Amino acid sequence: MTKTVYRQCTLCEAHCGIRVDVDGERVLRISGDPDDVLSRGYICPKAAALADIQSDPDRLRMPVKKVGEAFVEIGWDEALDLAAQGLRRVQDRHGTDAVATYAGNPSAHSSAIFAAALVRKVLGTRNNYSATSTDQLPQFMSSYEMFGHYFVLPVPDVERTRHMLVIGANPAVSNGSLMTAPGIRDRIKAIRARGGKVVVIDPRRTETAKHASEHVAVRPGGDPYLLLGMLNVIFAEQLERLGSLTGRCDGLAELRGLAAQWPAERAAAHAGVEAPEITRLAREFAAAPSAVAYGRVGVCQKQTGSLTHWLINCLNIVTGNMDRPGGAMFPTAPVELVSFLQRTTGNSHWGRYHQRVSGLPEFADELPVAGLADEILTPGEGQVRGMLVIAGNPVLSTPGGSRLDTAMEQLEWCVAVDMYVTETTRHADVILPPVSHLERSDLDIVFPALSVRNQVRYNPAALPAQRDGKDDWEIVSALAARVGRGAKGKLTNAALRLLGPFSSFERVVDAAMLFGPYGRLRSRRGLDVAKVKRATHGIDLGPLRPGLMRLLRTKGKRVELAPAVMVAEAAGLEELATQREAASAAGFDLSLIGRRSLRSNNSWMHNSPRLMKGADRCTAMLHPDDAERRGLGDGQRVRVASAAGAIELPLELSEEIRPGVVSIPHGFGHGRTGVGWRVAAEHAGASVNDVTDPSIVDRLTGNAAFNDVPVRVEAVRAVAPGGAALDAVGV
Repeated sequence: MTKTVYRQCTLCEAHCGIRVDVDGERVLRISGDPDDVLSRGYICPKAAALADIQSDPDRLRMPVKKVGEAFVEIGWDEALDLAAQGLRRVQDRHGTDAVATYAGNPSAHSSAIFAAALVRKVLGTRNNYSATSTDQLPQFMSSYEMFGHYFVLPVPDVERTRHMLVIGANPAVSNGSLMTAPGIRDRIKAIRARGGKVVVIDPRRTETAKHASEHVAVRPGGDPYLLLGMLNVIFAEQLERLGSLTGRCDGLAELRGLAAQWPAERAAAHAGVEAPEITRLAREFAAAPSAVAYGRVGVCQKQTGSLTHWLINCLNIVTGNMDRPGGAMFPTAPVELVSFLQRTTGNSHWGRYHQRVSGLPEFADELPVAGLADEILTPGEGQVRGMLVIAGNPVLSTPGGSRLDTAMEQLEWCVAVDMYVTETTRHADVILPPVSHLERSDLDIVFPALSVRNQVRYNPAALPAQRDGKDDWEIVSALAARVGRGAKGKLTNAALRLLGPFSSFERVVDAAMLFGPYGRLRSRRGLDVAKVKRATHGIDLGPLRPGLMRLLRTKGKRVELAPAVMVAEAAGLEELATQREAASAAGFDLSLIGRRSLRSNNSWMHNSPRLMKGADRCTAMLHPDDAERRGLGDGQRVRVASAAGAIELPLELSEEIRPGVVSIPHGFGHGRTGVGWRVAAEHAGASVNDVTDPSIVDRLTGNAAFNDVPVRVEAVRAVAPGGAALDAVGV
């Protein structure tokens, strides 16, 4: 029978509402849901590709175990028992911390993230890793230091702002990151239509910049200098105002003193932006009726990531744009996630223990993934000898990926929860595949806490699950039940019997909603899971409203404007500038940055034929002037080298990138042997993370520094039959 199911595409943070027309077990069509309360009919090309995942012959439908060099299908009971026994065996031989866990980006897009937290507790290891330390930790750190909890995350009120400063972010492609904003291009157009202004600060004229009012081509790594210069102007010209936070902030004098050290002329030399332009940007931001500064991975994935996100928050605060309509606000989600996290995982913390080899600090019971390869390769007490990987591909998505690839070959046991044999899961002894996105139901409680509008939506399954199919929640919770031992194991088993399948987990969400801002105990709305399920297109809960005081977890509920660790970190900015000069003198005279495509999503949508059509997207983008100085031509195969490694890929010339900068997308590198996705292998590309250096990280958190990597670009040299070197033009 033909039917239509309304749900969301959960491939990225936007969670666009979709209409799925199905006939039995077959997807007929996927289109945007015009009545969805948040996305209003918008979808990107990835949503239609959900049908490709559903029918993909390379997708695993049953568990597999490795026999020799091949994978063989086995039943679920055997697979779960085998997986758990192997993990327990490693811990019995080498100690609790000998097993590491890694949770990838997709795990946050479903409620399985809470089951993953449970299995970590049961394992008891301190070696927990995730994609958080590749692209989020600096934002978590700034919120932790300023607001008392890492998930008190400001979100731009794009629906009402009159001035938006976008720093190192490309929401026209991502549709928001730590900002759930599907159809952001239309929202940007709306800002301009109501007389507002959108300014993009980025070394490349991105897709967002093309829709904006203005583009400022900052030097890679120049963002903190630019922000300090803007703060200097605001304080020097007495443009500061704290608005609703007046009398609720500590450290204003210290922040003013720091900014005084960075007049626009000094900042300009490091930011690559002229002093008059810095002054104008500051004045316009301070004078706007409402304004918001928003930064994401372009500034997060640098040595100054935490520092820069702190300065972004400071800019919003000292101009009176924090926690006010049109500024940086805090969504009121049906489940108060900060309280939920405190009850289930405890208070935020940082630096309670450190990584064995690198010495990098933990954050909220996770260690930075940049140090994972060393933990596997370095002998000694606590050496990692087993892994549990949940929906992640760290071989392609973490710094020094080729070294991690080599390290994983040495593991005694590895278990993966994944739908594919990837560059990472090919090292697994057992792979436990969940059903496809369209075959599972879910109730998202994470992204409403990051949404540009208050809302909640239910995600019903569009298709019946395959026979014997299990969703992420079932797989991970079943694994947790088998891994647990002793008193902890008995308690875990009792909890899992109580919760049972995911439908029972919804009772936990129901209870959390009861005590939430729209629940029966606090609101006439009386919101509960049943009401959310009945709302086919979601429930609109209105525009963002002030709520920082409700969320603050600092002592005395005061905003910390000048945390000591941030002020101390700012003192090292001159040292970083000296490091860049030294790298250039050593021959690494270009700065590497990333880029993202609307038709791609990290490493795991490259097996969709419809998304991989067209020109090669894995290219090194370079300004024509830089290419001319090196004697390079468009389409030529080039070698991009850093102190950590080198890759080869085609050159793409573009006026859209700042001179002195090269841009390469991440997520490629599918040419490794033993990988099970054939379309991806046909478009293998090169992994940019084979040239990123895992020893260069955000200096406070250890977050990976994928951007502002010193590199050089040169022609690939071919060898002629007589032994002479040739430029490999067109080779």
